Amino acid sequence: MDYIEVNIDVKGQSEQAEILTALLAELGFESFVEEENALLGYIPEQIFDEVALKDIFYESFPALAKDYSWKKIPQTNWNAVWESNYEPVFIDNKVCIRAPFHPKPENMELDLIIEPKMSFGTAHHPTTAQMIQLMLEENFENKMVLDMGCGTAVLAIVASKKGCNQVDAVDIDEWSCENSQENAQRNSCENIAVFQGDASFLNENRESKYDIILANINKNILLRDLSIYEKRLKIGGLIFMSGFYESDLSDIDSTCKQLSMKLQKQSVSNNWCAAIWQKN
Repeated sequence: MDYIEVNIDVKGQSEQAEILTALLAELGFESFVEEENALLGYIPEQIFDEVALKDIFYESFPALAKDYSWKKIPQTNWNAVWESNYEPVFIDNKVCIRAPFHPKPENMELDLIIEPKMSFGTAHHPTTAQMIQLMLEENFENKMVLDMGCGTAVLAIVASKKGCNQVDAVDIDEWSCENSQENAQRNSCENIAVFQGDASFLNENRESKYDIILANINKNILLRDLSIYEKRLKIGGLIFMSGFYESDLSDIDSTCKQLSMKLQKQSVSNNWCAAIWQKN
């Protein structure tokens, strides 16, 4: 699969880069790299829509409408790019998330080997890191877990290694599903089952009830699909959510309250928020 790299000159304004990241994710952009004065976004070539991209600029960032460029990135070239720049991630001195070519660390509770390719979820982004931090504080022993928008399956792998009984990992993107299966095998997580689809998959194909749901996606998708998640969550079960800004927490919490889910805890990093709700 070939990708398009869009290079946007954000003039060193980090707030613009954060808002752009959220808007571009809604267009299907899967990965982002923030440089000093630029935001790089990556999207599968077959769904790249330059007209929709320009609409975002003209509606929200007219000053950036002329300050962008794009080019095609073949898959093999992309793999070389991330391999040359990808660094291992350490979380709370307990978790290491590394590529296959990194040496194994010492004295880590969890050692995860993730080959991200073009899938989102390497823990370099604050949302993924915060989700893992929250997961470290909860009991996953013998739980049934759902990972929606699994990306690389990094969260599913954490759940597996923390002793859960079964993880259903779901992503709408075929490439992410393939990547998730590879990473699950790479980490000897035989209790992870990967499925391609969106939240409607839960209505159409599954009867399972989950003790824990993990959803690191974005605000609009979370709000759209929360009622579906709630139906699949056991009474007393927990739903971990991230992929949204701190300013969006009140909107998501309002919807959760309507679905009888109570906010338990939250964290914020670089304006990105992660939180846990419990179903009453």
